[in-house]
Amino acid sequence: MAGSASASGSASASASDGPRSLVVEADGGSRGNPGPAGYGACVLDPVTGETLAETAEYLGRVTNNVAEYRGLIAGLRAAHALDPGAEVRVRMDSKLVVEQMSGRWKIKHPDMRPLAAEARTIFPAGRVSYEWIPREKNKHADRLANEAMDAGLAGRVWEPTASVSVPASASAPDSVPAPGSGGAGWSADMGAPTTLVLLRHGETALTPQKRFSGSGGSDPELSETGLLQAQRVAAALAARGTVQDVVSSPLARCRQTAGAVADRLGLEVRVDEGLRETDFGAWEGLTFGEVRERYPAELDAWLASPEVAPPGGESFEAVAGRVGRARDDLLARYPGRTVLVVTHVTPVKTLVQLALGAPSESLFRMGLSAASLTAIAYYADGNASLRVFNDTGHLR
Repeated sequence: MAGSASASGSASASASDGPRSLVVEADGGSRGNPGPAGYGACVLDPVTGETLAETAEYLGRVTNNVAEYRGLIAGLRAAHALDPGAEVRVRMDSKLVVEQMSGRWKIKHPDMRPLAAEARTIFPAGRVSYEWIPREKNKHADRLANEAMDAGLAGRVWEPTASVSVPASASAPDSVPAPGSGGAGWSADMGAPTTLVLLRHGETALTPQKRFSGSGGSDPELSETGLLQAQRVAAALAARGTVQDVVSSPLARCRQTAGAVADRLGLEVRVDEGLRETDFGAWEGLTFGEVRERYPAELDAWLASPEVAPPGGESFEAVAGRVGRARDDLLARYPGRTVLVVTHVTPVKTLVQLALGAPSESLFRMGLSAASLTAIAYYADGNASLRVFNDTGHLR
């Protein structure tokens, strides 16, 4: 389960007219590397030094670096829960995390890339800075991490000492639950989750040709097959009767698909720019084979790293950032509701990757059909549970 958190009710806003400033101190450790691991993080008032929030979690068996990144993510989420508009200074004794998140070191390990991408989705770029501190100055977070490990190894869940809970952002990736704590969504009764039902749009003329079709080229509409698929998924969702809201990418193929469902359900469609497809730049409209022939070096680099963008296009890391922010907005806007999100291949796969805490290369290992349904439930404790993936039963 996601880390428990506590907050002080006496937190005060910054005295200046600008954004509020917060300090996050985070740490993670593994007894064996990999071995039993946990993280701890706290949010501090930079002027008074007052502790505004604490969070910690036992992670099961992971490496030290994974635990450190999980601590960073938890600390940023605790700060975001206190003030989404804040400017945050992160202080950690992990030189690796500080240098990688500052952009001075490349992130080569595949386990670190999705965690770094997740951390970057919490606050907009430029609102978080990183500072390395020696271990002896990071004792608060270190203590919390060790408390979480001790609790987990004893079959308990770390409990905060303060009485006011921080409302956790329901989007942290799943982690290994503590012994006896259960898994996502069934360790305790936390009320109804927010469920995002992810619908890939119906076919366009480019879909069966397997051409790159993102947000940087033409904006194709649904083909006759795609229109039929939209009607079939609309009928299936109407029969289930669970969808309460409809949100769509701004691109025509999604708005058409969403419109067919919304009309059947008697709902309005809200458009979210963050849900658009990747901008594939110079590769728009080309097949994979054509790209391999014309841009061999660029394609190899793109396949090897989520930080690399197609010429003139958008990297998967950038996509993860905006899709993560769109997800957080949906979870805040529609708590406890079932929301149909009509979007594209990359956003759906990215949301699945982030929910599972999977490495970035998992994006290339998922098959996603046109007009398919995927569902992820997000719980109040921060857990995400993949319920359905690439369901096309309604199309038969």
